[in-house]
Amino acid sequence: MSRNIIIYSVISLLLIIAANGSIFILDETQQAIVTQFGKPVGEPRTSPGLNFKVPFLHKVQFFDKRYLEWDGDRNQVPTKDKKFIFVDTYARWEITNPLQFFIRLRDERSAQSRLDDILDGETRNAIASHDLLDVVRSTNRDPEVTEDFMEELEVLEEISVGREKIEEIVLSKANERTADLGVRILDFKFKRMNYVNEVRDRVYDRMISERNRIADQFRSEGQGEARKIQGDKERDLAKIQSEAFKEAEEIKGRADAEATAIYAAAYNQNRQAVDLYKFLRTMESFEKSLDENTSIILSTDSDFFKYLNSIK
Repeated sequence: MSRNIIIYSVISLLLIIAANGSIFILDETQQAIVTQFGKPVGEPRTSPGLNFKVPFLHKVQFFDKRYLEWDGDRNQVPTKDKKFIFVDTYARWEITNPLQFFIRLRDERSAQSRLDDILDGETRNAIASHDLLDVVRSTNRDPEVTEDFMEELEVLEEISVGREKIEEIVLSKANERTADLGVRILDFKFKRMNYVNEVRDRVYDRMISERNRIADQFRSEGQGEARKIQGDKERDLAKIQSEAFKEAEEIKGRADAEATAIYAAAYNQNRQAVDLYKFLRTMESFEKSLDENTSIILSTDSDFFKYLNSIK
């Protein structure tokens, strides 16, 4: 009896081990192929749930079903117009055919290495085939002008392709080369671009020189405008003073004429008024003409002598 129990126990244990070895589970993020002595057997397993295989004879190779990340190395690349720049890129890819992927690449590490060769190579080819402006700009947009005086200064050169088109070219060429690898590149982007140090220093110096030139131009235009304003001010001031002097003299002339007319009307009423008027005018002349240091010579028929002689 005890011998039979041992035999049954061993048989049960073997059955349990065999059952466990014949079942494997795929979740939503996985896909797999079954191999026998290193060679694929049957179709790829892509549906989540329970799957079966021959225990001890078959092995399961699991692959990721999600979108995978590729991060390129930062490389120095020359553009078509001989400008050296550092280019940093990234991409997203997926395994579309696990069987073909296993035959050609075996695992994800090998796939990453193969993508390094393909994407870095196509990036170099695309950058070397286009000018720097096409690499760093996407559209022929109008510059944003924040001040009116900047309208004549901010001018952007036209581009023929643009950054987005170059990314599409790299993506298309890379997918052509990965078509037989069982993978598909979903997206490719330039993460960052920058000049190499030597070129960047020259660019900064050129930018500083250009801004200094613009500043000098503004200062020159400002000084010219200041001199023009000063000239206009002096001209307008001279014109205002001249017109004011003319108007003042005209007013004085009209006032003198009116005063003379009033005096004439007042003193021409009779002989005594005329004599009084002549006397007052003569006294006014004395007051304006004579002081303690003045000496005069008068003729006997002058009004001055007549009035002075009558005082005796």
